[in-house]
Amino acid sequence: MPGPAAGSPPRLRTRLWRLPEARWAAVATALFAAGGLAQLLGAPPAVWWTLYLSCYVTGGWEPALAGVRALGERTLDVDLLMIVAAIGAAAIGQVFDGALLIVIFATSGALEAFATARTADSVRALLDLAPDRAVRVGPDGTETEVDTTGLRVGDLIRIRPGERVGADAIVVAGASDVDQATITGESLPAAKFPGDEVFAGTLNGIGTLLARVHRDPGDSVIARIVALVEQASATKAKTQLFIEKVEQRYSIGVVAATLALFAVPLLFGAGLQPTLLRAMTFMIVASPCAVVLATMPPLLSAIAVAGRHGVLVKSAVVMERLADTAVVAFDKTGTLTEGTPRVAEIHPATGVTDREVLRLAAAAERHSEHPVATAILAAARDHDLTVPEVTGFTSTPGRGVRATVDGRAVAVGGPALLDSRTGDQAVRAAIHAAETAGHTAVLVLSDGAPAGVLVLTDRIRPAAAGTVTALARLTGTTPVLFTGDNPGAAAHLAAQAGIHGVHAGLLPQHKVDRVRALQDDGHRVLLVGDGVNDAPALTAADLGVAMGLRGSDLALHSADAVLVRDDLSTLPAVIALSRRARRLVKANLAIAATFIIALVTWDLLGHLPLPLGVAGHEGSTVIVGLNGLRLLTNRAWNRARIDASGVPPAAPLG
Repeated sequence: MPGPAAGSPPRLRTRLWRLPEARWAAVATALFAAGGLAQLLGAPPAVWWTLYLSCYVTGGWEPALAGVRALGERTLDVDLLMIVAAIGAAAIGQVFDGALLIVIFATSGALEAFATARTADSVRALLDLAPDRAVRVGPDGTETEVDTTGLRVGDLIRIRPGERVGADAIVVAGASDVDQATITGESLPAAKFPGDEVFAGTLNGIGTLLARVHRDPGDSVIARIVALVEQASATKAKTQLFIEKVEQRYSIGVVAATLALFAVPLLFGAGLQPTLLRAMTFMIVASPCAVVLATMPPLLSAIAVAGRHGVLVKSAVVMERLADTAVVAFDKTGTLTEGTPRVAEIHPATGVTDREVLRLAAAAERHSEHPVATAILAAARDHDLTVPEVTGFTSTPGRGVRATVDGRAVAVGGPALLDSRTGDQAVRAAIHAAETAGHTAVLVLSDGAPAGVLVLTDRIRPAAAGTVTALARLTGTTPVLFTGDNPGAAAHLAAQAGIHGVHAGLLPQHKVDRVRALQDDGHRVLLVGDGVNDAPALTAADLGVAMGLRGSDLALHSADAVLVRDDLSTLPAVIALSRRARRLVKANLAIAATFIIALVTWDLLGHLPLPLGVAGHEGSTVIVGLNGLRLLTNRAWNRARIDASGVPPAAPLG
């Protein structure tokens, strides 16, 4: 019966066949199988020799070319060792063994290419979300379909029902529900009204929107994130680079030992063929293929699976170093909080209702572009209020707005609007309490008298407290808070998040000083931030993580990883995933070393058949490669989340 599972293998085969390494490995394997079959059926030796040598060419030309290039740079590459060993096997009549070596070596190379390609696919999938065309609206209202790459800041675009948004833009007219799960991870479509932002690549619902582009297509949320992580598969981890340095010296040692094993017995009268066979076997089993392959597949696989779940890590070096995180420091606004003010409380004056205070404020603010106006209008929508039309609207920077609402003169602004000689005591108390807690107090006046106070606050992210708890469990140290906000607001937020170490009123250079103080105490510091003022500290920290949606360009550039959906809960998960990747690297190194020691000992102290040496050595390479690819599955991410939270999965019912 057809189903999802039935469709998966063809898609996997298609993805594999796109890789040149996989295609050459497949051709080499087919030629090897044909040669083996011809040999078993008693075909003339010329037939199966031709098939085996064709296998040499198709499976060995690429590593041979890489080895020759490395030799030109005065380095001895393990690829060249394998090719020389295969040619040596053919030279003494063991062409089957040499072809087997080529096939297994080509297959292990294809596995590494597959892991790298999966990482690149997770990045390209983000770019595929953005449409190629958009409808631009001219000053005279004419509509023209243009390439999205040709859009510029200030252009008006029309987004019709069912279309994907062509650029990051601000809605200026219309209303709709937009599915932005691909960017923010929200399970339900988000309502969009004038003043709301829409993101490139998100899917419009049933309404039509007119929006003004406010970022060039190359600077959209998707494009900025992709630009940061395209280097991921090309970067080598610290352990990998160390292994490559060891490999060069080790390979020279293997060549020297092979020459000694060949020359010394001949000096004492040993036969040419058995001596050459033993030397070739030694070269094969002693080569560090599996050791070299032990590092990158687990780290690249971890990068790929993290990318699919909203964490884009810039390099394998970063993925490796995440495991060393000892203490996490958070910025406040836009990181632990949503970065957008919301009406949290309404305190009406005597004789006035909550709804009336909010209705008057929303009416007066409806033509304002200030963030406070956005928060008040959003609260009015949440309360299903009908906002009346106004006349005489004026806005004074630093003072607020004034308008005539239902014949009344309404003013909305800061506490400075309140006449020190008048005012409701309850209103004064509400203002004092709000400012003491670090919140924003907005006063509403009606015909010169206080109507009430709106308290605005930056809401803590839902996942903040759970993330702090998980990080404390993972690192053994409770995260700390670095913020430029006042101590009252910082303390209030820290109490909600479960953070005890609070450092408030910090300028950018002070955040750097705090990071370095932690480092001087021997801690590996990971800093999470989103703003331009966080960039110096992100650079100074051992690792910097930026918020993908709200992060400034400078913060995204300075950071080592990006939380694409601003989902804090993915941070402890990616640290746990990094630690699992490190465990896999160590396990792979142990597997590779065990095989090499056992096979070399057997060859030196006994008689190791060449086919068995080839199978054992290259088999260990395949085992190591496949072991690293285990982290590509969603199960690996789910396990990392469980490891981070410390909560085991629920037992099945029944």
